[in-house]
Amino acid sequence: MKPHIYTLDNGIRIVHLPVNSMVAHCGLIIGAGSGNEESIEHGLAHFTEHMFFKGTERRKSYHILSRLEDVGGELNAYTTKEETVVHASVLSAHFERAVELIHDIVFNSTFPTHEIEKEKEVIIEEIKSYRDNPSELIFDDFEGIVFQNHPLGRNILGTPETIKEFRKSSITGFIQKNYSTGRMIFCSAGKMEPGNVFKLAKKYLESIPERSFSKTSTPFTGCSGVTVTRNMGTWQNHCIIGNVAYNIYDRKRLGMFMLNNILGGQGLNSRLNLSLREKNGFAYNIESVYNPYTVTGVFSIYFGTDKDHLEKSIAITHRELRKLKENSLGTLQLSRAKNQIKGYLARGYENHENLMLSMGKSLLVFGKIESLEEVCSKIDSIKAYELLEAANEIFDTGMISTLIYK
Repeated sequence: MKPHIYTLDNGIRIVHLPVNSMVAHCGLIIGAGSGNEESIEHGLAHFTEHMFFKGTERRKSYHILSRLEDVGGELNAYTTKEETVVHASVLSAHFERAVELIHDIVFNSTFPTHEIEKEKEVIIEEIKSYRDNPSELIFDDFEGIVFQNHPLGRNILGTPETIKEFRKSSITGFIQKNYSTGRMIFCSAGKMEPGNVFKLAKKYLESIPERSFSKTSTPFTGCSGVTVTRNMGTWQNHCIIGNVAYNIYDRKRLGMFMLNNILGGQGLNSRLNLSLREKNGFAYNIESVYNPYTVTGVFSIYFGTDKDHLEKSIAITHRELRKLKENSLGTLQLSRAKNQIKGYLARGYENHENLMLSMGKSLLVFGKIESLEEVCSKIDSIKAYELLEAANEIFDTGMISTLIYK
């Protein structure tokens, strides 16, 4: 499978991956998210994404929601700290219907005032629901600690106080400042011919006026390790241990992905799962996460445990980090780690929707799309000493931060 890439005159890039499937996927990735917000705009990128579904010049909210549902398809969207994405999945016969709808809601939304007021209440309820889930809340709280006053430290949803202040002018102003056509990727996957996909893209997207400006990211100067305990009244104690990490352009990021997978990735044989859950029975949920952003990244280990096991669990976690700092992986260990992560990547390529979105983000961030073989070749080239160096940089005891919910 080889992706086909085309660039419209207005700067919007098109990437299509031919796959033999009855289902077609498509999406528009916009290189603007919550990290582009000013402090008074906290939550505005996510709010804007919600408002895409609330009415256009030719459709009301009901007609937007029904357009793909009526033919068994799905329309969805999400906001990250650096992207806003609207995507759809339909039978191939209805592919144009999906393309036209995405174009309509992103570029022709009218943001009706009465819908804005209703959506404020919806999102405030979403915030309340999120605050009731400590295992989710703690991740954003942790990023707020390590990123301090940087825009990446603010959660994506915003606060009830900032949400209540949004107006139509807030939304249109955010779009005007941040939605550059040069940072838009239309991606698709399906059995459609690339030439036909490009024709549809031109039909619906080429008339969009070019808007091009340099993306400015707030620099991040780093942080020192801190320990914070919050009394949340939870049944379990929840804990996150972590540090800032490599940005998405750093050559060490692949090694960091591997270290993350060794420690607490999706495999049941991860070191933390074996030591905390299988050996000691201290935790049910254990995971480690590495999120690279454009200016920095964050690495974190999360677990929930009984209050009587908290200190022991923290000690075990630090012991596993120390092992990776002090002991280089042997030949067999390194080979297993590489084979595991390559297997996960290969399985991910079988999910055409995720693969399409991954290709789009790669084109947006790096300006190119690497094949699975190229990525696997890079993984194979990682040396044990590189992992040891990365472990000593990121797992530095003096830089590690800890957040505990009790």
